[in-house]
Amino acid sequence: MGFDDALNKAKDFAGENSDKVNQGIDGASDQVKDRTPDNIDEHVDTGADAARDQLGLGGDEQQGN
Repeated sequence: MGFDDALNKAKDFAGENSDKVNQGIDGASDQVKDRTPDNIDEHVDTGADAARDQLGLGGDEQQGN
């Protein structure tokens, strides 16, 4: 399986389970924010938005952050 195949499977899963995937991204970014200095928070949010964009969930949505 190539990278494109894996990415397509991840996108399919994310589309079918968008609530769970968004919760996972939110949980992961909260954990990173808790363990890093506050000046990093904006970068973490940018990364979370990029992950949502890659998975077709739409970035720039603040999911309770």
